Amino acid sequence: MTVHFHEEDLPQGVLAPGPVAVDTETMGLMPGRDRLCLVQISDGGPDQHLVRFAPDSDFAAPNLKAVLADPARLKIYHFARFDLASIERYLGVEAGPVYCTKIASRLVRTYTDRHGLKELCREMLGQELSKQQQSSDWGAPEISEAQRDYAASDVRYLHALKEAFDVRLAREGRTAMAQACFDFLPMRARIDLAGWPDIDIFAHG
Repeated sequence: MTVHFHEEDLPQGVLAPGPVAVDTETMGLMPGRDRLCLVQISDGGPDQHLVRFAPDSDFAAPNLKAVLADPARLKIYHFARFDLASIERYLGVEAGPVYCTKIASRLVRTYTDRHGLKELCREMLGQELSKQQQSSDWGAPEISEAQRDYAASDVRYLHALKEAFDVRLAREGRTAMAQACFDFLPMRARIDLAGWPDIDIFAHG
């Protein structure tokens, strides 16, 4: 298991074919305000790749963009809505098609209100994640080893979680419902970026 750290772009050809797990680290929780600092990506193998962007980055990243925009590659996220918005805002691509483990969790783990990645990995995979670096400075000149390990862990288990959720979604008869939600997520992220992040535009009144 190796964490590979790259500046400004993903090297060509480092990912195996097929679905990729994707996550982002930003300076805050508002994609229109808080810049993208790091993109984490994994092909489901033992290695994870981190791509760091400098404060003055032009976010060119042709290799990373090609992977993220590839319609033949499924992208697996946890809370895709946020990551999709950050990627579209700074990298200018729609990073789909989408699978979101948080949406899947909300649809089948209705016995709890705890849908964080840490809880999912503990219950469904028997893996303990540390969230100590979650609120650290991702725009710092140097990214610490602890930060790198934390960032890599956010994509390390997403393929396995997808497999587990696929079984539960089928068991509960909610596979089609989940897929419809996943298909809508790029537009939900675009609505957030357009200025309606906290307003339910479908609500009456």
